[in-house]
Amino acid sequence: MSITKSDSRLRRKKRIRKKVNGTPERPRLSIFRTAKHIYAQVIDDVDGKTLATASTLSKDVKGEVAEENKTEAAKKVGAAIAQACKDKGIDKVVFDRNGFIYHGRIRALAEGAREAGLSF
Repeated sequence: MSITKSDSRLRRKKRIRKKVNGTPERPRLSIFRTAKHIYAQVIDDVDGKTLATASTLSKDVKGEVAEENKTEAAKKVGAAIAQACKDKGIDKVVFDRNGFIYHGRIRALAEGAREAGLSF
């Protein structure tokens, strides 16, 4: 039985989630990536609540990223999630790459969030 690419990602995700946990002081910034879109959520794992969200499909980002490539769109999503966190009074988060390799769009989203003032 061969291990697929998605199985490998899920195994990496389990390893990461053992160590990464969101608290009310430092919630978890979780990333999910598909072939066309990228999603970001800020989650408080203690209460089990999502505090902020942003994606390439959200209204404030969708108009800006229509003509851009996916990496630039991810950077805009990072800036949008950072702005949503600032509006809620969150300035520090724990980064959860969700099993994806820190490269390309994941890295662009993280850099966009850092440039917009979110620290992790």
